[in-house]
Amino acid sequence: MANQETIYQVADRVATITLNRPDKLNAWTAVMEQEVRAAVYEAEKDENVRVIILTGAGRGFCAGADMSLLGAIAQEGLGHGAAHVLANSGNGHRQNVRADFQKKYSYFPSIQKPVIGAVNGPAVGLGFIISLYCDLRFASDSARFGTAFAKRGLIAEYGLAWLLPRLIGPANALDMLFSARLVDAGEALRMGLVNQVFPQHSFLESVSAYAKDLANNVSPRSLRVIKEQVYNGMFQTLSEAFESSEQEMLQSLQCEDFKEGVAHFLEKRAPTFTGR
Repeated sequence: MANQETIYQVADRVATITLNRPDKLNAWTAVMEQEVRAAVYEAEKDENVRVIILTGAGRGFCAGADMSLLGAIAQEGLGHGAAHVLANSGNGHRQNVRADFQKKYSYFPSIQKPVIGAVNGPAVGLGFIISLYCDLRFASDSARFGTAFAKRGLIAEYGLAWLLPRLIGPANALDMLFSARLVDAGEALRMGLVNQVFPQHSFLESVSAYAKDLANNVSPRSLRVIKEQVYNGMFQTLSEAFESSEQEMLQSLQCEDFKEGVAHFLEKRAPTFTGR
């Protein structure tokens, strides 16, 4: 893929999407938004990809919306073309996907493969929100997280007021939103904001090792169905989730990956899952 502000690479069944404006701490632009979405969809349809990593080049993950865009909006109002990057719109209809997961940045949960946010440095404002829509978040020990909005006269945008309390609880969410303070990797781990913290010098290697393990040792079909169960479960009653799981289990018992899952265990060998 010929990109201006991102890098797209595939190796060992893992697609890595790198935000590539390191001189600007990968501040978010309309071009970057389009390239990331295109790369995620490309990875989703590629049979050679089973896991997706999103990370940033240089010393930052994403410093938020490019301040030149915000400055133009502040000076000239929402009629300015720079406001496009802030518009809350989706990008076409995806069949059999909840409307909740078809918004501008909320589409990550609809992707049928795990999306791992590899937060290698500051993730602030819009960059923070994008990291939250990833399925998992791993942080380097130099990562920092912040909402920034209250310090810019803004509010919790793009569904953040719904998402953040579900990840770290209402009190922690309100603290981060009210104060707009930066949270370091250790505190983020204690809050449950990130899954693991790795040393900066071996960060991408550690994240890649986790991704490769998922890509090679776990059923792609199981990953796809479980991800859908978890996100749909946020809108279901226990009874609805229970009944849905019974139907999914019956289908799983008839699939190729179930047979392979039993066979490789009994034969004490590495699995060769097909995703079917």
